[in-house]
Amino acid sequence: MYNSLKKLIHFFLPRKMLFQIEPSLRSIYALNKSGNRHKCTVCNFESKTWITISNGDNLCPKCGSLSRDRRLWKLISENYLIDNISVLDFSPSRSLFRKWKKTKNTNYTASDLSGDFISEVNFDITNISQANETYDLIICYHILEHVIDDSNAMQELYRVLKPNGTILIQTPFKDGEIYEDYSITSKEERLIHFGQEDHVRFYSINGLKERLENVGFKIEVKQFDEDLYSGFTQNETILIASK
Repeated sequence: MYNSLKKLIHFFLPRKMLFQIEPSLRSIYALNKSGNRHKCTVCNFESKTWITISNGDNLCPKCGSLSRDRRLWKLISENYLIDNISVLDFSPSRSLFRKWKKTKNTNYTASDLSGDFISEVNFDITNISQANETYDLIICYHILEHVIDDSNAMQELYRVLKPNGTILIQTPFKDGEIYEDYSITSKEERLIHFGQEDHVRFYSINGLKERLENVGFKIEVKQFDEDLYSGFTQNETILIASK
């Protein structure tokens, strides 16, 4: 039902209007989902069930957070939130964008170049128009697999990160070596080879770690277990990069 309702709303409402009224629509939808089996770490809504979407992920009925959003916010709120923190977030989910905007004493900037996400600026990650050592925390979730010149992107991330700052990085991962082939340019072929029409590579965990280390980052690889109460998935991997 949820997926059908979502398609119907997307068909009739312009994207900009949908972004504005989405919290109200979700609040109405969540009225009959209240319970005590699960709790969202982003909006703190307690529900009797998650919403299972087409890719099998678990969506919060109230704020629309995905499992990776909930894990990310838990990690940030428990480890990185400090007063007046300066944050750069590339293509954030709408649930986390709204969460950040409600969080006091933060200097939060959302950037998106595609036009598909809520944002305030449109930085090119390979040429970020900010001064050196600007940000305490950078969130780079499911971005680098879209970028052909990922080496230049990593150098830019290193440049704008403050000393002792942190970048939280996640992409889809595969076993073995990084798989990339720049001769593959069509949407159809990229979907076959890389799992999505606008992806240009499949990273391995060690391969991405090595590329980040070559730029100068210190890397910690964190892997997490499943948590049904919070809707976290099994074996989720996050790379934590620091200067």
